[in-house]
Amino acid sequence: MTNVPVHLDDYLVQNDAYASRSFPFDEWEWLRANDPVHWTDAAGVEKFWAITRHRHITEISARPDVFSSEKGNILLFPEGQEDGNDDPDNAFNQMRVIIMMDPPDHREFRKVASGFFTPRGITRLDEIVTETARLTMDRLAEHGDQPVDFVEMVAQRHPLRVLCTILGVPEEEEDHLLQLTSQLFAFDDPDVGRPGEDREAASAALAMEFFTMFNTIIEDRRANPRDDLATLLATATLENGEPMGLIETLGYYLIVFNAGHDTTRHSISGAMGAFLDFPDEFARLKADRSLMKTAVEEVVRYTAPVNYMKRTALSDYELGGVTIAEGDRLCMFYGAANRDEEVFDDPNRFDVGRNPNRHLGFGWAEHYCLGAHLAKASIAALLEQMVDRIDSIEPAGERDFVAASFVHGFKHLPVKVNWA
Repeated sequence: MTNVPVHLDDYLVQNDAYASRSFPFDEWEWLRANDPVHWTDAAGVEKFWAITRHRHITEISARPDVFSSEKGNILLFPEGQEDGNDDPDNAFNQMRVIIMMDPPDHREFRKVASGFFTPRGITRLDEIVTETARLTMDRLAEHGDQPVDFVEMVAQRHPLRVLCTILGVPEEEEDHLLQLTSQLFAFDDPDVGRPGEDREAASAALAMEFFTMFNTIIEDRRANPRDDLATLLATATLENGEPMGLIETLGYYLIVFNAGHDTTRHSISGAMGAFLDFPDEFARLKADRSLMKTAVEEVVRYTAPVNYMKRTALSDYELGGVTIAEGDRLCMFYGAANRDEEVFDDPNRFDVGRNPNRHLGFGWAEHYCLGAHLAKASIAALLEQMVDRIDSIEPAGERDFVAASFVHGFKHLPVKVNWA
């Protein structure tokens, strides 16, 4: 075993480390080679097993009977607060969301909206994602060859409009909702979060603002149903014929928007960053549109915006020759798995024609992302606009990153667009 990298554990999870150096690719590479089931001791964070191999993550994901999403939450917590992760008085724990459920609840509640998010259901959204992508690029084109922040102008706006449309959020509320979701996933970022505030109080305030916004929509859709996801969720019934409860309905709105927006935003900005680093791949996609499907999958693999998910062991389990004890926490680092040399040839290269591509950007098995098809449709619609209307892209300043280790990507990405 070679020497352990300096500050290894802190680089895996500390928000400020992600702000300054982004994903810990070098550390992940070392762990995959030397210690793929690694016990961490990062400053100020609960202790956990860091999982960095593709095969180990798929093994964990396929065993929800052993590795729980509900027990202990899916996020890392400050050291000393581990026992409060299941606290029913926590504002966000009261909004039950499907990614924090175990079977059989997870499967039952997932069925509520699964039909809407299938490829067949997504065809109804083609018009929305295509028109939104076109309008987003129209607004970008108004700036001509002047430098712009691609994150602000495109990456966050495109998925925002798509999700607000299907969830019934009025256009005048979009900026407010954008602010809320940014604070939720980047609490410690000085530009978008609430650093220095008491986390419990801030969490309660955020939860109340989400509740007020989404509950207004729920009440409206129950009184005035329409043919949209907002109505489907507001009027949903479970397998026993009972209406879905308010906390589960609110949780659905919360996860569809927050998970759907920030992940797609970081995928889109990550795609632009990849094209800046690999300009030949942008030219290749422009020349061969048949690569669009593989390009979208490669964007998700390469960017892996959901950096990790936490699980809690419900019983002792041997993983990769290491004994995981009952009650231990594990973090599956999807970005590390997506660069696994055992699975991917030349994994650090962005390749729009990569095939096969068994990436874990949408998770695996039981908790495979419910909105994966919508995310891919949104990314594809924007990429199609880009290759149709843009000749080439140039960097126009220093890129920087959000101070967040859970959902991570660019905070600012200045670019200069050369239009076709």
